Formats: sequence, structure tokens, C-alpha cells
Amino acid sequence: MQSRITGTTMPVLEFVLEPNESIISEAGELSWMGSSIQMTTHTQFAGGGGLFGVLKRVAGGGSIFMTEYRAYGAAGEVAFATKLPGHIVPVEVSPGHEFMIHRHGFLCATPQIQIAVGFQQSLGAGIFGGDGFLLQRLSGQGTAWLELSGELVVRDLQPGETLRVHPGHVGAFQSSVSFQITTVPGIKNMIFGGDGIFLAALTGPGRIWLQTLPIARLAHAIERYLPREASRQTVEGGVVGGIVGSILDGMK
Repeated sequence: MQSRITGTTMPVLEFVLEPNESIISEAGELSWMGSSIQMTTHTQFAGGGGLFGVLKRVAGGGSIFMTEYRAYGAAGEVAFATKLPGHIVPVEVSPGHEFMIHRHGFLCATPQIQIAVGFQQSLGAGIFGGDGFLLQRLSGQGTAWLELSGELVVRDLQPGETLRVHPGHVGAFQSSVSFQITTVPGIKNMIFGGDGIFLAALTGPGRIWLQTLPIARLAHAIERYLPREASRQTVEGGVVGGIVGSILDGMK
């Protein structure tokens, strides 16, 4: 098996698989593949624990389906591109050297890699507007490729060294790193600070990968530019109705 990462801002991971070699990914990740590559979509690689493990993974926001891409008869190519500007990071997984990654961080892996929910916690949905926080755990034996958005900052934490991070900036970390969700200190900081009320506390030893472009923040940044109900009101109800609708929308 040969692999290479091509590109900078929107990189793509390309493989050349020898006959009977395979790669797995979540369903929907494929960019292109050669004629000798056959796809098989199933649930058996969706993490350990049988049916319970699959259902737990889906409840945590993961996909129930995984797809295997295998070369038959001749070598073939298969490629996976990033969905956002960012980086593709290969990591070597083995017993005792496992990884925790954010919910959208898994791109693809060799067949012996297992993916399961490693951490799941509500961040006060309904009270503070949080939608929960999920980490996936990579275990088994082989290589996995991670998709991390924006630029990357890699830090090696010493034993007992703690770094507090906005949860969306947590890209991945070695399983030797301790992880817990904490709150921002101080009531004024929580209410008026504008950074949310939760932080992820990462404590060494171990390596962590921080990403500069959390998907949630990107979505929030472009939300104001998306079409709103007021635009449809302008067409359907006339100019006056559109103006009134815009004013009311701005008061929400």
C-alpha cells in the first residue's frame, strides 16, 4: 500500500492499493477510485461492542455505516479529500498507543483500526445552548488518517502540565493525556466573556493536536450571510413586507 497527501489548503489523501489490500472510512468520504476498487458498505468496523457498540456510536453522532475499499485483480487508486480547509494527519495506532479525536476527525484507516465513542458529555443543552461534546477513540493496530480543520498547533505536554482549550479547538490527542470538561472561572466571564462557559482541560503526558478552525465557529461566522425568511417575504409580500420582516428579524 502506498499513500500520499497532495495539496495544501484543501488536501487530498491518495492511495495505491495492491490486489486484496483495503482501506476503511465512514460512508460518504470517497472522492474518487479506480476501476479495480470495489466498495462494501457495512457496520462491522463501526467500533467494538457488537450491535450495542454501533448504536452507542450512532447516538454519539457517528455513522452507523462504514465502507471498505478493496483492490481486486489489479492495483487500484482511491482518494479521500478534506471537507474543510485544513490538514490530513497520519497516526500509528497500536495497543497502548491509542488516540482520541473530535467527532468529525476520522477520515480513513487500515482495516484493523476500531472506532468507538471515547467521551460524550452534554454541555448544558437547553440552558446554555450547548449541543454536547463528543470524542471518538481509535484503537486496534494500524494507521489512521485524521482530518483536522484550519491550521494545526502540536503540543507535547509534560507530566502534570495542563492546557485549557476551547472544546472546538481540540483536534486529537494521545490516550495518555487526561481529558475533562471544566467551566470558565468567574460568573462575569461566563456571562459576558463571549467565549462560552466550558473549557477542555488537557493534562499530560502526551501529544495533542489543536485545530484553528472549529466547524461550529465556521458555521456561526457564515450564518449571517445565509438567506433568511425576510428574503422570501420581500418576494412574496412586496417591498414593505420585506422591510418590516427584516426589522423584526433583527430584533430577535
